[in-house]
Amino acid sequence: MRIDIISAVPELLHSPLHFSIPKKAQEKGLVEIHIHNLHEFGLGKYRQIDDYPFGGGAGMVLMAEPISKCIEQLLSERNYQYIIYTTPDGKTFDQKSANQLSLAENILILCGHYKGIDHRIRELYITHEISLGDFVLSGGEIAAAAITDAIVRLIPGVIGNEESALNDSFQDNLLAPPLYTRPTEFKNLNVPEILLSGNHGKIEEWRLEQSLERTRLLRPDLLNDESID
Repeated sequence: MRIDIISAVPELLHSPLHFSIPKKAQEKGLVEIHIHNLHEFGLGKYRQIDDYPFGGGAGMVLMAEPISKCIEQLLSERNYQYIIYTTPDGKTFDQKSANQLSLAENILILCGHYKGIDHRIRELYITHEISLGDFVLSGGEIAAAAITDAIVRLIPGVIGNEESALNDSFQDNLLAPPLYTRPTEFKNLNVPEILLSGNHGKIEEWRLEQSLERTRLLRPDLLNDESID
């Protein structure tokens, strides 16, 4: 898999994408992550990438030309199954979205910044618009890093125990069950006896019951079947 990320502030992406699981995935040759500095496609002597919005108002808008130049160059080199724009008004990202994206060969992510991007870019190039939630970040780089991390850890071979990723929260639209480790008693609280029984069939039944109960109680909205399509 290859993931290309276009950013006005690429420095925000280097740390989260060059450590931990994304780093291991790249070292194993299972994924390529390339960060493209939008300023390299900027206009004029000062590599301008933003301007004031038509109609007035506070804030700046990323210009269409630099973004278009960058995307067109990347499109000339490969086809992308997804061209994603990170924006607060996009569809909320979830585990099912990560599962779908992890099957792609090439993904392009455009990070929103300032007040946003010239809307014509959204009309011309963007196939999917994604948000982390109903809040605003200083830039889409944080969202792009989170999306990339969620995708990469699902690629076969990235995590040593692939079953671990399949048992994460939100797989099958369920929260994970409670987890325990040693000691069996801590501050007068005991590990549920079923987990110490060695009966793996009963343990899996208990875990499923706990997942369903926690989901109904804490996140009933997850029981609705949705995806990024």
